Amino acid sequence: MTEPTTGPGGLPAAVLWDLDGTLVDTEPYWIETEYALAAEHGGTWSEAHALNLVGNDLLDSARYIREHMGIDLPPEEIVEALLDGVVARVEQSVPWTAGGRELLEELRGAGVRCALVTMSYQRFVAPILAQLPPETFQVIVTGDQVELGKPHPEAYLTAAAALGVRPEDCVAIEDSNTGAKSAEAAGCTVVVVQNHVPVLDGPRRVFRDTLVGLSPADLGALRLP
Repeated sequence: MTEPTTGPGGLPAAVLWDLDGTLVDTEPYWIETEYALAAEHGGTWSEAHALNLVGNDLLDSARYIREHMGIDLPPEEIVEALLDGVVARVEQSVPWTAGGRELLEELRGAGVRCALVTMSYQRFVAPILAQLPPETFQVIVTGDQVELGKPHPEAYLTAAAALGVRPEDCVAIEDSNTGAKSAEAAGCTVVVVQNHVPVLDGPRRVFRDTLVGLSPADLGALRLP
């Protein structure tokens, strides 16, 4: 069993980051791509349907799209079409959220290790990581590496185990209810910065309006026992 661990000076043992909507505001890219997919295949789509997918496992999202968009494509093909569209947009411009890169840099300077825990696939993550210093994330868990996507805790449990720390000693940063459920179920303290969708209260959730001005010491103080 992993022993309780803390980072230097009472800081979190590690910080586990969501990607879409948390570190990068790519949700508009996904929504644009979904509308383009509907137009190409004669389906129908809405903003409400799009927002229902925020934070979800990509294959789960693809099944939802197949049903509600009304297109006759296998879920795996829908995932690849979505990734094609979003990766092309990310390669042109990475839309960083306010304060995200700055907090990453501060955590690196403070010696706090970070993991990326995202339901996006590796080929979407790669061009974003290319814009960050090497070894910004010591562990990367993507949606194509886990059996059960968020809101199941597998992804966060996998990240903590790979870092050799207890989830209870980590802080996760999330923007969606789906992601917050996943991190909370793993045992993490979850710092929630709402973006495109509302997030419900939860026993291990701490809400912030923004990442701007948030420091490693702040994350340590927010961590719940």
